[in-house]
Amino acid sequence: MKKLFVFPLCLLAFVACNDAKKAEERAQQQRDSLMQVIDEKDMELNEIMGSINEVQDGFRLINEAEGRITVANGNPEAASSREVIRENLQFIQETMKQNRDKISQLREKLRTTTINAEKLTKTIENLTKQLEEQNLRVQELQAQLAEKDVLIAEQGEQINTLNENVSDLQADNQQKQETIQAQDKDLHSAWFVFGTKAELKEQKILQKGDVLKAGDFNKDYFTKIDIRIDKEIKLYSKNAEILTNHPSGSYSLAKDAKGQYVLKITAPEKFWSASKYLVIQVK
Repeated sequence: MKKLFVFPLCLLAFVACNDAKKAEERAQQQRDSLMQVIDEKDMELNEIMGSINEVQDGFRLINEAEGRITVANGNPEAASSREVIRENLQFIQETMKQNRDKISQLREKLRTTTINAEKLTKTIENLTKQLEEQNLRVQELQAQLAEKDVLIAEQGEQINTLNENVSDLQADNQQKQETIQAQDKDLHSAWFVFGTKAELKEQKILQKGDVLKAGDFNKDYFTKIDIRIDKEIKLYSKNAEILTNHPSGSYSLAKDAKGQYVLKITAPEKFWSASKYLVIQVK
């Protein structure tokens, strides 16, 4: 009888133990499933927060680029500044496109996520608003740059016109200066010749005892001098006679160490006042 009583008790204990083990397994499965859901939500949340951070970082980079444009805009006439403006505008446009794509991806996630959808919706709306505000600022910057390009182009045309005018004036002044210099040189130019009586006659400088009376005398036979500079003429002869008229007291005829005459013009303006041609007969 005692054995018959113990057996049912053991059977009940075995069944109870088996049920407890199954209950524990079900609880573990529930915990595992819950942890998997938590892990998935954590991954989803991390992914969403990563996207939001990337968008915010994009906004920061855009603001920095806008600041560089403002600095460069301080000297819009400089070619390098205009290049800086264009490079930064291009960077801003590319970054804005990336932000726009990421915000679109966040909207797609909003459709399927269960993570505080209301808060995520508000965050996306704020990001979209920032994007629209920056887009307006970029459009204003582009309009300002276009206006400056037009102004710079107009200024460039004016500068080119001024440069052409300056070049014309410089050329005109150069021509006038050359004319003045030539006139000044002619004004202070004189011509001299010395030669034997036969040589002077041959060149028609001396004819029938008259000097330079014929209009066809050989002018190429004379030597041109600047009366401001050339004040001595070596005659290489021990006999010399001045045939043209030149005021006395404005020159002297002196002999050098070889006994050859040298004409020294002591008062050039006075000496050449009667004639710009000097003819000397030597032997």
